[in-house]
Amino acid sequence: MTNLSDQTRATDPVGMIAELEAVLTVEELDRDLYRGVRQPGGRGRVFGGQAIAQALMAAAHSTDPDRPPHSLHAYFMRPGDETIPIIFRVNRDHDGGSFSTRRVVAFQKGEPILNMAASFQRVEKGLEHQVAMPDVPPPEDLPGEAEERLRIVDQVPEQFRQYIWQPRPFEFRHASRWTPMEAEPQEPAQAIWLRAVAPVSGGPDMHRAMLAWVSDMHLLSTGARPHGLSWLKGNAQTASLDHALWFHGDLRVDDWLLYVTDSPWGGGGRGFNRGMIFTRDGRLVASASQEGLMRKR
Repeated sequence: MTNLSDQTRATDPVGMIAELEAVLTVEELDRDLYRGVRQPGGRGRVFGGQAIAQALMAAAHSTDPDRPPHSLHAYFMRPGDETIPIIFRVNRDHDGGSFSTRRVVAFQKGEPILNMAASFQRVEKGLEHQVAMPDVPPPEDLPGEAEERLRIVDQVPEQFRQYIWQPRPFEFRHASRWTPMEAEPQEPAQAIWLRAVAPVSGGPDMHRAMLAWVSDMHLLSTGARPHGLSWLKGNAQTASLDHALWFHGDLRVDDWLLYVTDSPWGGGGRGFNRGMIFTRDGRLVASASQEGLMRKR
């Protein structure tokens, strides 16, 4: 397996996607025991989406290929350390006629950092319905988030500016109003186009893992909008507490997807957020939910 521990992060589109694929390709150490490499150049906390995506890949390795995942539910227990790999232990709880259930515990230094349950189902035909995709401007008519971030970089506290400049393996285009530096309350809802910055060479499991990775972005911030909070302003303390994701159909993360989020509730130091992910032609291919720590600094 490629050792990424001492590499610096790629900055070109093809390199960033190849690097993310390598991070999400877990290594089998023994039956139902896997290792996920660290993020190249990582120095802080593990991104929650990375831990979820690697755990999903580990669970998928223990399940028949004809049973793709349809849901996962994860709890974050401790902050992960980006400077060391993560060990994933898979428990094969159930294999029925149609469904398989797996539990995955992620460890670092002998302590669990994430606990996840995932369910897999044999593909079958069934009754179908879905909500309509919102009518929003197409991605070609919108500026990229990188361009929007440059407009506010002078307003961002210096300790966060490195994040503004850092290239990412996904590009985002806001189809709803995005003003993270404004103090005025905003509607607790967003609509964001997203797409991998280069073609993904992996199969369906890799596309689902990458969707799990990116679904942890922009979801938690939805609940902070009505309170005028943003980590970019340094006035918010936020952290993901749990994350759930349901897969409804086939998808490719290197095609445009629309992430529609809302936050119906906040209180008790927590914010609850929901998301729906549509393909460009309007198919609902995934849904997400997340509760996170939300405190004013």
